[in-house]
Amino acid sequence: MNITLIFILGLFIALIGVIPPGLLNMTAAKVSLKEGHVRGIMFSIGVCVVVLLQTYLATVFARYLSKHVEVVDVLQRVAFVIFVLITVYFLLIAKSKPKQQIETKMRRSKHSRFFQGMFLSAINVFPIPYQAYMTITLASFGWMSFGQTSIISYVAGAAMGTFVMLYMYIFFFDKIKGKSFTSQKNMNYVIGGITGVISIITLINIIKEM
Repeated sequence: MNITLIFILGLFIALIGVIPPGLLNMTAAKVSLKEGHVRGIMFSIGVCVVVLLQTYLATVFARYLSKHVEVVDVLQRVAFVIFVLITVYFLLIAKSKPKQQIETKMRRSKHSRFFQGMFLSAINVFPIPYQAYMTITLASFGWMSFGQTSIISYVAGAAMGTFVMLYMYIFFFDKIKGKSFTSQKNMNYVIGGITGVISIITLINIIKEM
């Protein structure tokens, strides 16, 4: 498999995972607005360092699971149900709520923002199961192998994709923060749409394996 394609897949998948406003991207934007782009970027780099480790652990775990097909089959079905429920919730059930503001209480050094990014990224464990599932899915379609070169390429792409989306929040937050794109209702639709696409991919994969 072409390592450039694997890198792009890692970048795209990680980028999708960071699109919905959350603690990491919103904090990066707030830090940049209050303390300047340099500190916002340092925060983002700290996040991406941990994402590298999390994605590597996820791919190693996925490689182990790929050797136990029976476990993967069960996990795929569980994941399909979970993604469908999440899709239904965000598209049909979730209500708009006032956005919580992330306040920066004090100015911090560039190094402290870097370690803050690492800390907040470390307590956000969602990328591990997300990346493990996505790498298993890519491997099942023959788009990725679990060789060391492929794993390193994918992990690098995932870190880059995370940084790109964080930087987009930093750069565009001033322009989009007051517009409807960032409303809770519209973001519910975005999240529901993403999980809906993942649900369809999961269903196709389950049918393919039957």
